[in-house]
Amino acid sequence: MSMTNETVKTVEGLVEGLLAAEPEYFLVDVRIKPTNNVKVYIDGDQGISIEKCVRYNRALYRQLEEGGLFPNGDFSLEVSSPGLDEPLKLHRQYKKNIGRLVEIVFQDGSKIEGRLLEVSQDGIIVEETRGRNKKKEVINHTFLFDNIKTTKIQVVF
Repeated sequence: MSMTNETVKTVEGLVEGLLAAEPEYFLVDVRIKPTNNVKVYIDGDQGISIEKCVRYNRALYRQLEEGGLFPNGDFSLEVSSPGLDEPLKLHRQYKKNIGRLVEIVFQDGSKIEGRLLEVSQDGIIVEETRGRNKKKEVINHTFLFDNIKTTKIQVVF
């Protein structure tokens, strides 16, 4: 297991090095499967294009190949932005998604949906709308990150 943790740390370092020139982009996560399938999730304050992901993929692939991190070059690499099904992980992702509808699952398993209004160092403010028309009420809730298990963006069609 520690081999994988070391490998993840190495890949994170390489990605951070590649992203250093463009501070509007940031590393969200690195996952490595036992099959040496390396998944790198990158995001940007204004989102990230497929073209950027492809560019970072090529540069990182070259570095992994030259670095000999995987025996016999036996690995696959995917660089993408975290999909909508991926929970928010970083403070920066919360900031970037202010104004969007989110679903929050708490440590105790309870859930709430609402609009992400504000993000502070230790928590968020979410606007929940209950009822409709004349019975409609809007409540602002403050939640600490410590109490949040996951936060996912909700897609509205």
